[in-house]
Amino acid sequence: MQFPKLSAQLLLKRLEPPAGKVRMVLDTDTYNEVDDQFALTYALKSKEKIDLEAVYAAPFYNERSTSPKEGMELSYTEILKILGMLKVDANNFAFKGSTDYLKNIEKPEESDAVRDLINRAMKSDDDDPLYVVAIGAITNIASAMLIEPDIIRKIVVVWLGGNALFWDNATEFNLSQDILSARIVFDSGVPLVQIPCAGVTTHLLTTISELEQYIDGKSEIGTYLTSIVRSYTNDPFAWSKVIWDISTIAWLINPGWVPTHLVHSPIITDHNTWSFDQSRHFIRSAYFIYRDPIFADLFRKIAN
Repeated sequence: MQFPKLSAQLLLKRLEPPAGKVRMVLDTDTYNEVDDQFALTYALKSKEKIDLEAVYAAPFYNERSTSPKEGMELSYTEILKILGMLKVDANNFAFKGSTDYLKNIEKPEESDAVRDLINRAMKSDDDDPLYVVAIGAITNIASAMLIEPDIIRKIVVVWLGGNALFWDNATEFNLSQDILSARIVFDSGVPLVQIPCAGVTTHLLTTISELEQYIDGKSEIGTYLTSIVRSYTNDPFAWSKVIWDISTIAWLINPGWVPTHLVHSPIITDHNTWSFDQSRHFIRSAYFIYRDPIFADLFRKIAN
């Protein structure tokens, strides 16, 4: 598949950390865990920096679903639940995504989410790209790029996927579910900000005690978010939970909280490890995260 090639100047400009308010869509496997719900809430409550235009349900398949399709449907239902708590109208805002992972680049997964992403991106001004924040399998975004390759001129992808580039493997849930889509995104030349899991967002730990102190009972959504984390363990003693996905929203709010650097886009090997080629295009990748200011900002917004 041949994608349009952005000039080095334009690519580097798109990869600069955002300085002002951004237009954004969120692609999320919302029912897969508990962190997506936090990320959706965080984005909606950060209107000073984020104009969230749409939310897309992504597929997932694990012990919480019987198939990628059911995972997507459960995620869509969870999106509606969160939007309801935050009094946000889901009409023309929440969209169902792919019902399966990408199997063949000749047959992209079409869906309402994919069509909306293409339409929304293609309407974007060249100096006002759409930030596509993905916190699940990246099937919807890869499919949209295959159907309309020109959207890579109009978007910046911020993806929580893979592990740190210094890690000994790339194996991580979002990446491993749909490796073909991940390879497409890393290989395409689309402006990409990778927020890795192991080694970076693993710093984003919180505890039930902390949630109970700062957000439980402070708002309907705060009580709900505390309850779903509480449901993850029968023994909260010395137990903590990683809230991975808020890292993507935090980077848009304050890039200093999620330090990144320019690197040549890595290659995903057949062994699910990273390989490197200095002739490849640049992406931006996070290498650390400042946990405390992120949770402080999130907790204040949820409590209010």
